[in-house]
Amino acid sequence: MKKSLLPVALAALFALPAHASEAETLDTLRQTTLNLIDALVDTGVLTREKADALVKAAEVKTAKAVAKAKKDTTVRVQYVPESVKAEIRDQLKQEVLAQARSEGWATPNAIPEWTERIKIEGDIRVRYQNDSFPNDNTPISALAPGAAGNAAATSSDFPLGSRFPSGVDLDGNGFPNGNVSDDVNRLRLRARLGVLAKINDSVSAGLRFTTGNVTDRVSTNQTLGSGFNKYSFLVDRAYIKIDPVEWASFTGGRVPNPWFATDLVWDEDLNFDGVAVNLRNVTPTATLRPFATAGWFPLRADSPPNAEKQWLAGAQIGTEFDFNSSVKLRFGVAKYHYSRIEARTDTAYDAFNQQPLQGYGRYEQSSALRQKGNTLVRTNSPLDGTEAPIYGLASKFEPWVLTATADLAYFDPVHVLLSAEYVKNTGFDRGDILRRTGLNVSDGSDTAWHLRAAVGMPSVRLAHDWQVFASYKHIGSDSVLDGFTDSDFGLGGTNLKGFVLGGSYGVYRDTALGFRWYSAETIDGLTFDPFLIRNQRFQVDTMMVDMNVRF
Repeated sequence: MKKSLLPVALAALFALPAHASEAETLDTLRQTTLNLIDALVDTGVLTREKADALVKAAEVKTAKAVAKAKKDTTVRVQYVPESVKAEIRDQLKQEVLAQARSEGWATPNAIPEWTERIKIEGDIRVRYQNDSFPNDNTPISALAPGAAGNAAATSSDFPLGSRFPSGVDLDGNGFPNGNVSDDVNRLRLRARLGVLAKINDSVSAGLRFTTGNVTDRVSTNQTLGSGFNKYSFLVDRAYIKIDPVEWASFTGGRVPNPWFATDLVWDEDLNFDGVAVNLRNVTPTATLRPFATAGWFPLRADSPPNAEKQWLAGAQIGTEFDFNSSVKLRFGVAKYHYSRIEARTDTAYDAFNQQPLQGYGRYEQSSALRQKGNTLVRTNSPLDGTEAPIYGLASKFEPWVLTATADLAYFDPVHVLLSAEYVKNTGFDRGDILRRTGLNVSDGSDTAWHLRAAVGMPSVRLAHDWQVFASYKHIGSDSVLDGFTDSDFGLGGTNLKGFVLGGSYGVYRDTALGFRWYSAETIDGLTFDPFLIRNQRFQVDTMMVDMNVRF
């Protein structure tokens, strides 16, 4: 490349004599050149160090020129035409840009501006899972003995109510099927890829894809062993978030869990369809930071006359409190309301022709919407003598939830992390269930609670970070909706009690090895029928070993 014009031009401009009217013109040209250099520095084309060096070199040359001029008594007046000035400016700009590209000064501008507003994140987890069942679990056939071996079984052959255990569902003829006795070993994969975009100072958006399937909303695992077939990658999140002011945000679409909670009520992989509003630090102080959240989420769209709209609404208030530098506390109380989710006896049935009418089955709680544990009741018409049983939720769901956590950092970087949660479903009413469905529920529970203690780093992100934990859960049959609670404890659902032990260790940065052991058993009976065997029981122990990486 030819010799740079920039230092030469600078020296010439600084050295030009300022006589009469020409002085003002030359000062303007000098200032324009210096402004051009500052602009190149601001845009990242030229570093400040190189700009200062160029100006300093020009000043040195100017000083030498002035010293030489003092020895020469001849006065010279140099005239610079406007066209020459413009040409110098253009040459300076082109020369600087060419030199920046060749020498790598322009590296900051080599990255497009939009990349600074986009963040990509994700994780991949490979898991070994073993599910172990004891020999004295109640056999599947005992859940509906009146239908066993009877190909012409109808709804009346099945128990009026049920709390099917994990893996148990009804086949096309209404027979229970599933596994509660044979141990299962699986390799499982979870892969998630998310994009977070900052649109402007007030608007952002999120999009995340994950493995899994569309029939299980509380698990993103893909079980390996499909003959080397490919896996689906599904939309897990897609939302817009607006922050009009610092203390408020509005989110709509398929949004991340907006609630402060443990996995007693909401599984960690569950996302929500709908809208949420979050208020934070409304009256902030140095140690107290209150917050409030409200949301509305459709569960089933209107489909008249076949089905009515179902939805979930919730509100939560709470606060974060920094007792001191070593103690951080957080409290929250939430109220949730499920609309039209409870079952009723279906009357859309033609007894004369022995066939269902349009909309028959509208009160069913689909197996895709449940895990196990909630009290189910047959919704079939009393006149129905031909159809398979259609089960719906016996109870209404109006849970109140109290949540508290504590972060004790007396031994930082090792922390002691404590959490507790208590649930009371005020919608559970035995008299109301009897009036709506004819089912007389003598057992069951409307409360749940969860205690957890962990020791180690708050999050395992760096090499040699570690954390160990222990927890205990007691989840009454109708305390929370079984379809949305933790899918790992007891293989998912309610009507379970037991403990969880585990830990995690950072092998490398953002690479962790984890271990968990779940032991759970049922609390109350599995069916409602005087002819069924007593002391029905379901128990399972689950071991998980995970390798997880984040990026």
